[in-house]
Amino acid sequence: MHELADAYMDYLTIEKGLSANSITAYGTDMSSYINYLGDNEIENICDADTTAILGWLVHLTRQGLSARSRARHLISIRGFYKYLAGEKLISANPLKDIDIPKTGQHLPGVISVHEVELLLNACDATTSKGQRNLAMMEIMYGAGLRVSELVFLKVVDVNLDAGLVRVMGKGAKERIVPIGSKAKTAARLWLDQGRPMELKQLSSDFLFIARAGKPMTRQGFWKIIKKHALVAGIARPVSPHTLRHCFATHLIEGGADLRSVQTMLGHSDISTTQIYTHISRDHLIKMHHEFHPRK
Repeated sequence: MHELADAYMDYLTIEKGLSANSITAYGTDMSSYINYLGDNEIENICDADTTAILGWLVHLTRQGLSARSRARHLISIRGFYKYLAGEKLISANPLKDIDIPKTGQHLPGVISVHEVELLLNACDATTSKGQRNLAMMEIMYGAGLRVSELVFLKVVDVNLDAGLVRVMGKGAKERIVPIGSKAKTAARLWLDQGRPMELKQLSSDFLFIARAGKPMTRQGFWKIIKKHALVAGIARPVSPHTLRHCFATHLIEGGADLRSVQTMLGHSDISTTQIYTHISRDHLIKMHHEFHPRK
């Protein structure tokens, strides 16, 4: 079964072009499932019937996994069995009668425009690290990047004269996203002043660097966001992904059309982008109640 799982991971990497993060998540889910089967003396994938899979879901529930997490595990395994069926390695799919657990609609957490300004103003732009932190947050909020897209940006990916950022998104799909004047100013300050000071005699292709010229990590940027949110006095939870959610929400609240936001976010399916219309709808209701004369 482990060999079949490895072959499936290769398929996802080569044929589907999934990112390293997605492959890691699928691999974790696959290991959990295969280990469960082994613990229950099921050594052949053909012996794992619907009853065994239902037992595995019960096992995940007893481990305290939420409906959303169980759904993600099941989606991973469903893809695995679809691959096995396509390769003619199994004759029947035991998942055909098992539904994905209902998880409800998850609305991303966002902060207000004013709170974003407080977060950005918490950066000390008189220091090289402060210039880097400000540029990272301005570009993430200005272009709606995923944190992995941000930390892997290279210097050649940013055209400040045109105000554009070239992003390599999920599935190795490239997109071009505009950035505004604030993000351009912050990025230019970092490139002209802060980055040379941090690099010293070293060199790096990456736009944002940490110690010894190494690229910034996702974890490192997460700590930066947490630190500045605390300094800014923002009570609500703030993570790097919050800025991506704010980018989409604030654009839609400002009147941007959904297709444009979808393109800038790099969503392959517009239904993924539509979740932000629910946040915007709440905003519109609030504004109506506050300002309409017949409220």
